[in-house]
Amino acid sequence: MDWGNVTAEDLIDALREVDWSAPPRPLSEFFSRFTVPRSSSKWNSRLKCNLYYYRTNYFLLIVSVLILGFLRRPLAIVAALLTALSIAFLNDSFAGTFSEKVTRTVRQFSPHLAAKMRPPLTPVIRGRPSAKRAIYICGRPRWVFVLIFSSASFLLWFISAGLLTVLWALAIGLLATILHASFRTPNLKARLNTFREEFRAVWRNYSEL
Repeated sequence: MDWGNVTAEDLIDALREVDWSAPPRPLSEFFSRFTVPRSSSKWNSRLKCNLYYYRTNYFLLIVSVLILGFLRRPLAIVAALLTALSIAFLNDSFAGTFSEKVTRTVRQFSPHLAAKMRPPLTPVIRGRPSAKRAIYICGRPRWVFVLIFSSASFLLWFISAGLLTVLWALAIGLLATILHASFRTPNLKARLNTFREEFRAVWRNYSEL
C-alpha cells in the first residue's frame, strides 16, 4: 500500500474508528530498526504508516511522559488521566467498549438503572438505519462525556498550576512520537496487515485493492 496517497483526514477517521483495545506492539519490534527516509515522500508515507500501526505505543508514551512530569503533583496526574480519557472517548470502539463495561457493572447492582443506560434505538427504514448511528455512552451522547471530562481536567490543570509543565510534557511526547515514526522503518506487517485487516476508513477509498 502507498501510504503517501492516504490523506490526513483518512488517517484521522481511521484512528477514530479502529479498535484500540489491542495491546501495544512489543518493545523488541518498536525499537528494532531505524533508518533515515530517502525523500520527503518516503518520510510522509512512513510517518502515516507508523502513526497508525504503533498508535497504542505512542498513546502510552505520551501519557507516560505526562505522568513523569507530574510525579510531585497528584492533581496534575489525575488531570492528565482525565485528558487522556476524554481524548479516548473520541474513538468509536473505545466509547462503545467503555459504555458496555460500565453498563454491565451497573446491571449487577441495579438492573433498572442499567436499562436506562441503554442507547436509544435508531429507526430502521426498509432494513436500513434512517441515519448514521450516533455514539452513546451510558445512554448519553458521547459529547456529554467528552465535555465533562475535558472541563474537569482543565479545572484540575488550573488548580495544580501545571499548564506550563503539561505543555512541555506534551511537546516532548509529541516530539518523541514524530521522531520515532519518522525513523522507524515500517516492516512488511506494518505495511500490509494494518491496511488489509484494520484500515477500514481508507479501505473504502481503495476498494479496488
